[in-house]
Amino acid sequence: MYKLLFRQFFKSTTIKVSLVLVVALGIVSILIGKQFLSKQEQTAEQISQYQEEGILRNVEYHKDDLGLLLYYLRFALINQPENLAGLSIGQSDINPNVQNVTILNLEGQKYDTDLINPVSLQSGNLDLGFVIICLFPLLIITLTYNLLSEETENGTWRLVAVQAKSKIAFLLAKFSVRVIAIYAALGLLFFIAKFVLSIPFNGAFLVFVLLSVLYIAFWFALSLLLVSLKQSSSFNILSLLSSWLVLVILLPAGLNNYMTNKYPVPEALSTIIKQRDGYHEKWDMEKRPTMERFYADYPQFKKYGFPKEGFTWLWYYAMQQMGDDEAKEDSDAMKSKILQREKTSQLIGWLIPTIHTQLTFNNIAGTSLGDHMNFLDATNQFHEKMRLYFYPKIFEKQDVQAENWNQFKPEYVAKKKEADWLNGLLPVVLITLLISAISMIRLQKI
Repeated sequence: MYKLLFRQFFKSTTIKVSLVLVVALGIVSILIGKQFLSKQEQTAEQISQYQEEGILRNVEYHKDDLGLLLYYLRFALINQPENLAGLSIGQSDINPNVQNVTILNLEGQKYDTDLINPVSLQSGNLDLGFVIICLFPLLIITLTYNLLSEETENGTWRLVAVQAKSKIAFLLAKFSVRVIAIYAALGLLFFIAKFVLSIPFNGAFLVFVLLSVLYIAFWFALSLLLVSLKQSSSFNILSLLSSWLVLVILLPAGLNNYMTNKYPVPEALSTIIKQRDGYHEKWDMEKRPTMERFYADYPQFKKYGFPKEGFTWLWYYAMQQMGDDEAKEDSDAMKSKILQREKTSQLIGWLIPTIHTQLTFNNIAGTSLGDHMNFLDATNQFHEKMRLYFYPKIFEKQDVQAENWNQFKPEYVAKKKEADWLNGLLPVVLITLLISAISMIRLQKI
């Protein structure tokens, strides 16, 4: 029987075209992911070259004043994406993976990014995560909406009821043919992605694959539930497409709008304003209050005393530090709200498989909003390390040539992330089992 069902299934030109089209789009998305990873790797190589050239050039121009030299020098911290990021590009569309910072105040530098065409940002990148979340459900709907109604409308269901040993077994056999075809297409795409993107076979990749399998199982369960209602083909297709619109488009957009309004971040502007004012207003103030606040943060530098008149690098870099101090409260508030958005979205996602799958894909791939905030935290630590290294040398007026400038290479963010099997898979498992159980109960009544 299976051989006949497969032959009948692939006899349809529409089905063959649909399968080929989705697989082709999946392959294109993998190639786009490869292009994304290559671009990030190329950027890292260029940054290394530019930093080396920039240091050598500025050392030559400002070889008599270390304080002035450090005003211009930039040091790079690179958040090199994992190869798995080629499957789910996520927040990397808009957030940079490289931070070029000086030892001046940091808040004005952290959010610098490349100029990107807003039209490109609006459409986003086509990655495999998008194909799985948005296109595979449409393919499932196309293949399953008339599973039972086609037999009824063509007048063959009574014949099947008489000849088949079990009507449910026949329907499930017909259904399983479609399941096998979809999972074969998904398996082919992951096989191609594994080698094209050179993804290591580790826990993260396995969770990504299993979540994809479960997400598609959810859509199969939802389709089977509609089939079990014994409605017409037009009712089934409209209901399934409406479900797709709600789950894939409406709810994610609504959640994004809800998060934006529930956790507004006016601190995004006030942080920059306070950082700038906190530095610039110090030009018109007495030096001592600035130095006292600076020494309160860095008591180890108090031995350098209080400059009285004229310009000194000690006072200048103390002013720069004041810019970050003035903005710290707003900066922390903004970070807290952004992380709260991420946390609340993940909690709501437990009830909505599409949102949960997208957030989990990004989290596994290291391209989530939380991952970017971790990168900004690493930038804070990197910036502080460079400050504390150079401050004593500047304040003691060390000779520029006494420093080994060749030792300063771009640094990479250390990543230690374990695959979260429970939170990643459990929500989709539960809702899929629930819908499948309801579907089987209803099928028993056919």
